[in-house]
Amino acid sequence: MKTRQIGTGVPGAEGRSLLLLLLRLLSSLLLLSHAGASSLRYFDNYSLRPDPSYVLEDVAGLGRVFDGIGGLSGGGTSLDLFSFPFEIQASYEQATSRLLVNYPEPYRSEILDYLFKPNFGASLHILKVEIGGDGQTTDGTEPSHMHYANDENYFRGYEWWLMKEAKKRNPNIKLIGLPWSFPGWIGHGQNWPYAQPQTTALYVVSWILGAKQHHNLDIDYIGIWNERTFDSKYIKVLREVLSQNGLKRVKIIASDYLWLPISIAMLHDYELMKAVDVIGAHYPGTHTIPEALKTQKILWSSEDYSTFNDEVGGGCWARILNQNYVNGNMTATIAWNLVASYYQQLPFGRDGLMTAQEPWSGHYVVESPIWISAHTTQFAQPGWQYLKTVGHLVKGGSYVALTDGLGNLTIIIETMTHKHSKCIRPPLPFFNVSEQIANFSLSGSFKQLRTLQVWYSKLGDKTGNNSILFKQLPPLKINDGTVTLKLGLDEVYTLTTITTGQKGSYPIPPESQPFPTSYKDDFNIRTPPFSEAPNFADQTGVFEYFTNPEQGGDHAFTLRQVLTQRPITWAADADQTISVIGDYNWKDLVISCDIYIETPHSGGVFIAGRVNKGGEVIRSAAGIFFWVFADGTYQVTNDLARLLILKKGHANVSAGKWYTLTLNIKDSSVNVILDNTHLWEGVLPLYPKNGWAAIGTHSFEFAQFDNFHIEATNVHS
Repeated sequence: MKTRQIGTGVPGAEGRSLLLLLLRLLSSLLLLSHAGASSLRYFDNYSLRPDPSYVLEDVAGLGRVFDGIGGLSGGGTSLDLFSFPFEIQASYEQATSRLLVNYPEPYRSEILDYLFKPNFGASLHILKVEIGGDGQTTDGTEPSHMHYANDENYFRGYEWWLMKEAKKRNPNIKLIGLPWSFPGWIGHGQNWPYAQPQTTALYVVSWILGAKQHHNLDIDYIGIWNERTFDSKYIKVLREVLSQNGLKRVKIIASDYLWLPISIAMLHDYELMKAVDVIGAHYPGTHTIPEALKTQKILWSSEDYSTFNDEVGGGCWARILNQNYVNGNMTATIAWNLVASYYQQLPFGRDGLMTAQEPWSGHYVVESPIWISAHTTQFAQPGWQYLKTVGHLVKGGSYVALTDGLGNLTIIIETMTHKHSKCIRPPLPFFNVSEQIANFSLSGSFKQLRTLQVWYSKLGDKTGNNSILFKQLPPLKINDGTVTLKLGLDEVYTLTTITTGQKGSYPIPPESQPFPTSYKDDFNIRTPPFSEAPNFADQTGVFEYFTNPEQGGDHAFTLRQVLTQRPITWAADADQTISVIGDYNWKDLVISCDIYIETPHSGGVFIAGRVNKGGEVIRSAAGIFFWVFADGTYQVTNDLARLLILKKGHANVSAGKWYTLTLNIKDSSVNVILDNTHLWEGVLPLYPKNGWAAIGTHSFEFAQFDNFHIEATNVHS
């Protein structure tokens, strides 16, 4: 409610003082009654005299051009040094949209609408995707469009689909591609992508050209090598190869790591300076450095957030969306990750803007960062400009303001407290935020504004039960160019001339359910919509649908591990290939699968249960692994690395034939069966007690799997 002066009907100073006292009391009562924040915290100069005043004007010109808010689908950040402050930080990222593609309709489209549909949910301006390179990008692998030098396939994986779905909803969304790992052939025998810069540049440019030719997707920006050493020569070669292929419009981001040393390198290398369009830093802690500013280049936080998406995560996102510009002149912020659509027990589960990790049930959760994003994305578009008059509030928090130069104005205010806005990295220096009165004075071309739309959020405790998210409040009438707000703690306000904002909604999705205890997949799909089978999460290697020209009948369509060479690694890929599936809490289960070893003598495959690790730590995964080898032997091991052998012996197995493996795990006992022959029954070690099911190979080698079947009978509590 907005209080107004009512002085004409009360005679004398005493009467006016009494009336003013009553009005102040009424205003205080309205502030105390939260009532879904419908009690507006607006005041004019007659009811309160707020101090200080913040001027918002364009007389002295405008600030930097706003480039947008985005999300990242794919790999992310590793253990390394971050620029501000210089501390060691650890992160684990992955093929983050892996489970999204498996969602049934209408839930899959609903999730996509919450992410990309303008004026509905997060309404993202930017989609950044991993250029799959066949390697572990800390919680999973994404397939390359060129597994081998003579191999091109622009329909592998799901990033093409995701980009098309984003474009379908928002044709103006900007697309970014960035490699994490590279297929092994790029390195010419070295674990290094810059051995032959021309080869690597042609590989990356082929991905951009393939996006256009096969999917009608225009890639707007391309990166170098995520959070790894950049090579100045390679960046210049990439710029040249882009131009030679008619891609002068594609801009280069470097180095997707720290502000240094790329900024200094650019200041001392004119050709490098010309080649790089955007300096992108990861997790900058809202700050930049003088050297980056001296380049006069566009500055982005090209990967940020990476925080559990509870209310603290929402606070982290709210704080950095404002302060990345206020403190660091960064005009775009991109969240890792777009949507938490991967098994939650993989490292950094639920670090997305929303959660969609149960395609088998259709359950998903629209988390607070979606609505925090909307406070900016629905009311300011790329190409708008920040006002120069932005900054910090005296008692904590920050404010930014943007305009389209055509009379529209959007102001975003946040008052996130320290404990409610910690991001996972970097460490957040302590600060205080207090309740305060803020008076915003509109000058210049904004002085004539009379009304602003108002959207409000209040972040509550971690459960979110007492939060208010993206609530539209009654429009605010402006008197004499002044807006006054009573700001509480952990709040976000958007004041705007834009009237198209909307808190989109769909019917409540189905309730959460665990992964089915009975699960089968025969892979019999002649034209699969995606190259990977549903719910399998590759951790090392790439497992793809395969049409078997040499097999008929039951094995005409299979799942095949297709890498025969270790990729140029970004994380610690295992020496074995492995894909996990199911419920991490599974304890007792029977797994059966038909297997086909393709490599004579040295080949081998496994099925496994109770697999307890994935991602960058996959090399140390424990579980119960049942191996058979082309040399006619078998093993049961307690780990993927085969250092802890429980049993080994002879098995009538060779390459080029189909066999059925069965692994029966119950309590502390295990039974392994080859076709109908019991090979061994024994006692299991105490660790691990639960984990995923898995399939895989002895090395980087061709092998096929078919008729996969799980029956789980006991779930670890």
